Amino acid sequence: MTAALMNTYQPLDLSFIKGLGTRLWDLSGREYLDAVAGVAVTNVGHSHPRIVSAISEQAGLLLHTSNLYSIDWQQSLARKLTQLAGMERAFFNNSGAEANETALKLARLYGWHKGIEQPLVVVMANAFHGRTLGTLSASDGPAVRLGFNELPGDFVKVPFGDLEALEQVQRKHGQRIVAILVEPIQGESGVQLAPPGYLKALRELCNRHAWLLMLDEIQTGIGRTGRWFAFQHEGIVPDVMTLAKGLGNGVPIGACLARGRAADLFTPGSHGSTFGGNPLACRVGCTVLEIIEEQGLLENARVQGERLLTRLRAELADNPNVLAIRGQGLMIGIELKQPIRDLTLIAARDHGLLINVTRGKTIRLLPPLTIDEREVGMIVRGVGRSLSHVSSLGQ
Repeated sequence: MTAALMNTYQPLDLSFIKGLGTRLWDLSGREYLDAVAGVAVTNVGHSHPRIVSAISEQAGLLLHTSNLYSIDWQQSLARKLTQLAGMERAFFNNSGAEANETALKLARLYGWHKGIEQPLVVVMANAFHGRTLGTLSASDGPAVRLGFNELPGDFVKVPFGDLEALEQVQRKHGQRIVAILVEPIQGESGVQLAPPGYLKALRELCNRHAWLLMLDEIQTGIGRTGRWFAFQHEGIVPDVMTLAKGLGNGVPIGACLARGRAADLFTPGSHGSTFGGNPLACRVGCTVLEIIEEQGLLENARVQGERLLTRLRAELADNPNVLAIRGQGLMIGIELKQPIRDLTLIAARDHGLLINVTRGKTIRLLPPLTIDEREVGMIVRGVGRSLSHVSSLGQ
């Protein structure tokens, strides 16, 4: 079935033909509850009627002209996002990795304007920012870096959440550092939350040394944590922020937002994208933001996320293989002591529940922001029964 595809994924032998809201249906017509949302993508649910209508209408009007011309939907989305985030300007492309490449180019330009010949960007251990060569250089983890030894870019790595390590790096490399790139919650490494006050401390550190604070909100942004953006929980504003995933609800789009000096670094010709900011993707982005606002999905993500976290902790309290349960809003990780082979398959096949396992032993739950209390219960039961099933088999 996958013989003509490059061997980059290990998909389950499971294919879907239809989605609606929080549900998916496979080829045989079986229904599944989706607690992954395409890895934090379909935040307003599958096939939302307003998204379907926007795509259909725009496809019949205009799909593409290129950035040689002004694009009204692009300007509308830029206005909406910058207002929501307290930023000034936006650049649109087609994915999260591209958005992060844009941020890294801004950091380089910022250093060049400051007269720094070999600028450094501080990144975090166990980070994930994409699989292009530039973002791979800023990422961590043996699986994604294997075979790519000589990577471009100058980065210095510190442990996530460790302020003392940052102070040490500043003393050693301070003259070359131009920016810090960080995820507010590390998603791929197992839903690792920053300690309270960490982002605020990073903001103060960047202010003190005239560094750019660049936040990768590709997983956390667009309502996932119960606020529009995760940085808003700490009452700060970054200099640069990247978005993708939930912004398009399945339509490819990425965005890099900036303010202050970072917003004015690009000049005509210094960056670009053939498809970035096309009318279809930007109209969908505008529609996603409207749906989240009108349906109260920020509040729903907060309420249902707290409910899901509480009920998971109660359900799994006596499970000897559960090490920790953590999260914010509807971004939740269940860390296991030992990896469980075929856990995603067991959950789907035996319990009709779609989950994700990252870094081998953390169950990652990223359901649509539209889930209700009954569906929270279904996720809790499905996870509990999947883990109990495995325990009974002696895995």
